[in-house]
Amino acid sequence: MNIVLLSGGSGKRLWPLSNEVRSKQFLKLLNDEEGNYESMVQRVYRQIVSAGIDAHIVVATSASQVEAIRGQLRNEVDIVVEPERRNTFPAIVLAAAYLESKRAMDPEETVIVLPVDPYVDVAYFEIFREMDAEVQKGEADIVLMGIEPSYPSQKYGYIMRGADGKVTGFKEKPDEAEAARLIREGALWNAGVFAFKLRYLMEITDKYVQSREYSYVTAHYGDLKKDSFDYEVVEKARSLAVVPYKGEWKDIGTWNTLTEEMREQSVGDAVMGEDCVNTHVINELSIPVVALGTQNLVIAASPDGILVSDKHKSSYIKPYVEDIAQRPMYEERRWGEYKVYDYSQYKDGTKSLTKHVTVRAGMADEYQLHRYKDEVITVVNGSGELVVDGCRMTLSCGDTISIRRGQKHAIRAIEDLQMISVQIGEDVTEGDAEVFAWAWQGEK
Repeated sequence: MNIVLLSGGSGKRLWPLSNEVRSKQFLKLLNDEEGNYESMVQRVYRQIVSAGIDAHIVVATSASQVEAIRGQLRNEVDIVVEPERRNTFPAIVLAAAYLESKRAMDPEETVIVLPVDPYVDVAYFEIFREMDAEVQKGEADIVLMGIEPSYPSQKYGYIMRGADGKVTGFKEKPDEAEAARLIREGALWNAGVFAFKLRYLMEITDKYVQSREYSYVTAHYGDLKKDSFDYEVVEKARSLAVVPYKGEWKDIGTWNTLTEEMREQSVGDAVMGEDCVNTHVINELSIPVVALGTQNLVIAASPDGILVSDKHKSSYIKPYVEDIAQRPMYEERRWGEYKVYDYSQYKDGTKSLTKHVTVRAGMADEYQLHRYKDEVITVVNGSGELVVDGCRMTLSCGDTISIRRGQKHAIRAIEDLQMISVQIGEDVTEGDAEVFAWAWQGEK
């Protein structure tokens, strides 16, 4: 079995913690069974493992999310990077091409595709075995997962089914009265989970590109129709079956729904009065947030901004923040993370960027050079190694390093390394970097 996780999203509905490179699935606000904080993507991966699913896992995503995925899942999954955002059909085709040409998967194997961020029970993933069995019967081109509805919702699509488990039709977001009728007739919520044989999708791919080879599909990604998988494949399939799931299934993509699943009322440096009612404070700043006498509020503070909102109204945040144009002030990377303290531009066109950088023990950033900026780094905690133009040296608390533009450099942490970085130049974006090969002995 192969599992494809679709990781997308622009990170607006959970502003200010989420941004263009840190979508909702990467926020570590949930708790695992031992009480440790975990993100949605970490939760989903943990549940797949807990369910005992023996599957090869591929995450299909955009380039901006690769670092966060590697930072949270390490090398436990493969990553397929979309050349551009086009929709779920081309993304799934690209992942399937990777499985066929790069992983040499048997074309008769089952592929199960799902969003990366469902909030569900482990039993949800145990249903994958039933879906796999249905696919292998060969009686249906595609097998869907249907959620047993708990109420007549207008937010979801519905799958109509016959007594034999075959799909008889779809209804997208009906009104409440029609939704109630559909439920009485046995309809299920559409979970957006698809299962099919790898061969089936690759034969559809042949209609759009001349080669199934992964690099060719990547180079000709724009030739694939910019449509949803539902429209381009599911609705055109000759036969469809559905497997029902009865258990917890929830979209926690807004502050209102996310805070319902948080075990603690506050995260970070927060002081809350005993008279606070149904209030959650999430603070990523290094200064305290104090809440007194609040009711039904979510207060979220990060380097990107501060939100104070009625919980119900927080679901409508997107139009208020989509025009906020600023670089992300927090990024999670495969080697650690950084928070931006200050970004300034001066009259002569020079810019400066000050940030706090954390490199996790045993990890290293890329061996790179900058062409348009100089950098001064001060180590404030921990120890590590620095390489500049091939010369290696140790780093410890209090060391200050000046790196000029054009110098190749990289840093590796022996123990968690905390640094203050000041970049000065005409371009202080992440795009001013040319990466080179460098092997750290013993790097994880």
